[in-house]
Amino acid sequence: MWRLRRAAVACEVCQSLVKHSSGMKGSLPLQKLHLVSRSIYHLHHPALKLQRPQLRTSFQQFSSLTNLPLCKLKLSPIKYGYQPRRYFWPARLAARLLKLRYLILGSAVGGGYTAKKTFDQWKDMIPDLSDYKWIVPDIVWEIDEYIDFEKITKALPNSEDLAKLVPDFDKIIESLSLLKDVFTTGHKLVSEVIGASDLLLLLGSPGETAFRATDHGSESDKHYRKVSDKEKIDQLQEELLHTQLKYQRILERLEKENKELRKLVLQKDDKGIHHRKLKKSLIDMYSEVLDVLSDYDASYNTQDHLPRVVVVGDQSAGKTSVLEMIAQARIFPRGSGEMMTRSPVKVTLSEGPHHVALFKDSSREFDLTKEEDLAALRHEIELRMRKNVKEGCTVSPETISLNVKGPGLQRMVLVDLPGVISTVTSGMAPDTKETIFSISKAYMQNPNAIILCIQDGSVDAERSIVTDLVSQMDPHGRRTIFVLTKVDLAEKNVTSPSRIQQIIEGKLFPMKALGYFAVVTGKGNSSESIEAIREYEEEFFQNSKLLKTSMLKAHQVTTRNLSLAVSDCFWKMVRESVEQQADSFKATRFNLETEWKNNYPRLRELDRNELFEKAKNEILDEVISLSQVTPKHWEEILQQSLWERVSTHVIENIYLPAAQTMNSGTFNTTVDIKLKQWTDKQLPNKAVEVAWETLQEEFSRFMTEPKGKEHDDIFDKLKEAVKEESIKRHKWNDFAEDSLRVIQHNALEDRSISDKQQWDAAIYFMEEALQARLQDTENAIENMIGPDWKKRWLYWKNRTQEQCVHNETKNELEKMLKCNEEHPAYLASDEITTVRKNLESRGVAVDPGLIKDTWHQVYRRHFLKTALNHCNLCRRGFYYYQRHFVDSELECNDVVLFWRIQRMLAITANTLRQQLTNTEVRRLEKNVKEVLEDFAEDSEKKVKLLTGKRVQLAEDLKKVREIQEKLDAFIEALHQEK
Repeated sequence: MWRLRRAAVACEVCQSLVKHSSGMKGSLPLQKLHLVSRSIYHLHHPALKLQRPQLRTSFQQFSSLTNLPLCKLKLSPIKYGYQPRRYFWPARLAARLLKLRYLILGSAVGGGYTAKKTFDQWKDMIPDLSDYKWIVPDIVWEIDEYIDFEKITKALPNSEDLAKLVPDFDKIIESLSLLKDVFTTGHKLVSEVIGASDLLLLLGSPGETAFRATDHGSESDKHYRKVSDKEKIDQLQEELLHTQLKYQRILERLEKENKELRKLVLQKDDKGIHHRKLKKSLIDMYSEVLDVLSDYDASYNTQDHLPRVVVVGDQSAGKTSVLEMIAQARIFPRGSGEMMTRSPVKVTLSEGPHHVALFKDSSREFDLTKEEDLAALRHEIELRMRKNVKEGCTVSPETISLNVKGPGLQRMVLVDLPGVISTVTSGMAPDTKETIFSISKAYMQNPNAIILCIQDGSVDAERSIVTDLVSQMDPHGRRTIFVLTKVDLAEKNVTSPSRIQQIIEGKLFPMKALGYFAVVTGKGNSSESIEAIREYEEEFFQNSKLLKTSMLKAHQVTTRNLSLAVSDCFWKMVRESVEQQADSFKATRFNLETEWKNNYPRLRELDRNELFEKAKNEILDEVISLSQVTPKHWEEILQQSLWERVSTHVIENIYLPAAQTMNSGTFNTTVDIKLKQWTDKQLPNKAVEVAWETLQEEFSRFMTEPKGKEHDDIFDKLKEAVKEESIKRHKWNDFAEDSLRVIQHNALEDRSISDKQQWDAAIYFMEEALQARLQDTENAIENMIGPDWKKRWLYWKNRTQEQCVHNETKNELEKMLKCNEEHPAYLASDEITTVRKNLESRGVAVDPGLIKDTWHQVYRRHFLKTALNHCNLCRRGFYYYQRHFVDSELECNDVVLFWRIQRMLAITANTLRQQLTNTEVRRLEKNVKEVLEDFAEDSEKKVKLLTGKRVQLAEDLKKVREIQEKLDAFIEALHQEK
């Protein structure tokens, strides 16, 4: 009987523990009590029949209750009948209640401490959101002035309603801790006090079935418990997943509303509603710094170590698709299995009121909400890539800079690199694989670059090449983020889902990473929209076994979470490294300025563009100087140049053949015919060529003429290139020859010499021409026969055998000319034979060809000397000319011929001078301006033409100053945002 009463006391103890436990509100459900306490708590509860203990929550797996052994109760048969009662039970009950106070006090203290510790742990797990205030622009903090948030708050669901959806984890933990303490301290007491037989008497027959359900000897009961536990775990995990997805949808809806509100506010700012001056976006300032650094030559041990997100992966692994999901637009060219990314593309993502894209070197904006603009943008990117790729290559290291703005975009700078390949296929350059590796390494070797490693989940991880490359560049994984794409295909194709988990955790290869993500980038249809892909991705992960089985965590899936994580890592890296980079450029600037002061103390620091502008002004001034050349100078150089060009034709083809005639009538007829033919076919063209060459010579003279102390030889190559290109582009007026032909024909037809002065000028012109020809003939004869006796004695020179033969032939021919001074211009056959036999008699063997060549020079000299003597006789022949040489043996028709030539030269020079000064100089000036404009737009041409240490030093100094200024401005803006 005393055992029965002690069981009743234990029952009351358990009831009091359940009803009055510290930190618990109300009573615990019957299903969450221990088996023994549940049986005592309610004897006839209908749920006790053949019911197993309810499954613990996921948080209980970390509790000591998991391994708590149940008390093995020994069953005894129930005995019915009268049992005697003892009447001193109040004393025993009072004793037990006195012990109970210690139990209650200890449980309360232990439970409170455990609850406080658990609350502190959960509180530490929550991130400090104050570090993320910089993500939101300043304008958001002022949005309450323009938007009524009270209405929006009323429209949102109540926090209490939302709280009802989440289980009270604090209560569960407190209850578990309390039960742990109770059963740890009281388990021994209960097992000693309560006997199995007395307990059955107390419970009666209705509790027999429930108690038997706890029989430890039943093997089938253990199996039932395991099955029930597994089902309950699956049910709780599914409920937890649905709750997470539900909250995620609520957050996405709030973010979408926030995005629309931000877009509205930004549009109002664009329209000028706010009078404050909008500052340049922080990410735009950072992108400008990177653009300047990309053009900077890494000299003086200063390298670009500023962070950017480098996107690398195998070909067709989904790099471009991940980028497009982050940028929220299909902006890149697409192809089925073909290499589309042929050069690095730097994409700067920033926030703006409209979803637009624009290139760094262009002002055109592409509206990313319109399919026409998206197609035009993809086509432009493809054209720029093909333009960057040189002939004979497949990829190029030159970077295409693209800015993408839109509401809700995460601010960061990403660089999309060509996909890594394992084999060079047909149509590719032989060095394509090595070039791609070198480009990827050049970007990844930056110690502050964030490597976004893209792995195709639909193929075997062992076939990946990029993971080995990333492991080499970042062996510790301190700046690598691993992304597994095409997870939907991987889940279908992979027989073991745990393999995907091994890939995500990086256990299949030695690569380490900061974080691991799994994304879905569409169904493989290039026409899918970003919204459709996002909905498909959310639907897939909502039903995926990867989340239900806890292989992946909720924050490791979707491109949205990936974008947030990459942006967070990017800005963290920027804050840690930007000031150090600024300090290194300050030191570089000091070194460059010191070097300039030591080498060029009196010169201004002009970079290549400034030097080009200075040279451009000098060249234009020199072109203008052409218009200041006097007409007399133009006509003199034109007349002299034209005569030098046509003198040979006049002497050899007109004068000499005409002079061989017997009378003046035949002479004049021959001259007129030949002059007419010459004027119609050759003379105008020759005159234009002479004028064009004269213009070139004068232009070159002004361009290359030293300017004294002001002359800077650094411009010489540029001026020469401008001169050559301008002359190459310049073409004389096509109608100039036709008009010039008429003028020249009229000038040559005039034979009337008006005064003695013109007659003397003609004789002087004729003498100069004949003297020049005679001198040329003497030189030709000297080269033919060798040095004379004077030079042989004075300069110790000797004649060759051939020259001796020519000398003997010359002497023989001169003897023949002395016998007949009026000999015709050509030798007869018998005369050639006579000369040859005479030479052979003296032991000199000659052939007829040598005799004819020697005769040509000998007769030419004889004729020119005769013509000069005749010219002297004609000095006094002007009087006879006026009388048309009547009653006079003197005939000076050759003087009239040279007067006609001289007059034609003067008139032609005058005509060409007018055309030069009125038309061609202006056209040349226009060509020079066009050439300079083309050179100004061609950076490579300027680098090639403006070279030297001074230019390079000024270029480096300018770029370092620009970089430092932009970095300082960016750092200041970064501190202000903090």
